[in-house]
Amino acid sequence: MLRLPYALMEAFTQAPGGGNRVVLVLDARGLSSEEMQKTARRLGQETAFVLERLENSVEVRFYTPSTEVEFSGHAAVALGLGLVQMGLLSEGTDRIYLRTLAEVLPVEIVYEGGEPRKAWVRGPTPRFRDIPPWKAVREFTEALGANERYLHRGLPTGIAYTGLWSLFLPFITPGLVDELEPEMEKLQALCRRLDVATVHAYAPVGPRTFYARDFAPLLGIPEDPVTGSANAALAALLARSGVVPRRAGEVQLTLLQGHRMGSPGMVEVRVEYSPSGEPYKVLLGGEAVLLESGFLE
Repeated sequence: MLRLPYALMEAFTQAPGGGNRVVLVLDARGLSSEEMQKTARRLGQETAFVLERLENSVEVRFYTPSTEVEFSGHAAVALGLGLVQMGLLSEGTDRIYLRTLAEVLPVEIVYEGGEPRKAWVRGPTPRFRDIPPWKAVREFTEALGANERYLHRGLPTGIAYTGLWSLFLPFITPGLVDELEPEMEKLQALCRRLDVATVHAYAPVGPRTFYARDFAPLLGIPEDPVTGSANAALAALLARSGVVPRRAGEVQLTLLQGHRMGSPGMVEVRVEYSPSGEPYKVLLGGEAVLLESGFLE
């Protein structure tokens, strides 16, 4: 039986007990796609599998308990920091390249006092789809256990992608977001019909700060604690709509998530604009902590 070296980490948090957990399988050479999916299902956890590591270039695949995904933001942040923190890359490494199903994505490691403290991951290129019809928006809102009167009319509703397609629904206050009690079966059917992986409910906290919850029943995750890819796509959607102030061709936002689940975390997102004014590059940043390491059998 294979003994797989692993690390359990929490991303987008400074201390254990917050953020979003991910299992890193540090040497998955020889595992088939079916074996990786079976492992993630057995763990009941989002899992990143390292297939090859050549100096600072890492081939990785991401799995939820139910399916493979092109990109996982919190897993990418944890993997970048974890490889450096555990001494699996050369001392002082400050740039890593993740070879994912989506793209080759650079990761910048930020040091403080000589210690790796934060990772900035370039997410997949943002993409956007047409705004869904109002009937669909109302059905999703009701499936979340809310009323359309609680939707914020000054913030964008939309569908965007930075690794996963997500539907974004704006609410007036964070308190209303916390009150949501989704009907998961109904939400799952609606997600399948609209062809989105997650539903991301969000509300403003300040001009550049937002609070969110993310529901992903199609991925086998009823609610994701702190989501990298969806928050990156939200930032791109907000930047594209022009509702957040920008300076020198970019905007930096803070996304808060996980408080309702008792695992608060913070995602920083930087969106850069092309000369035509379209958001073309999204970087998501955060910290991560190592909880344990060992071998899976």
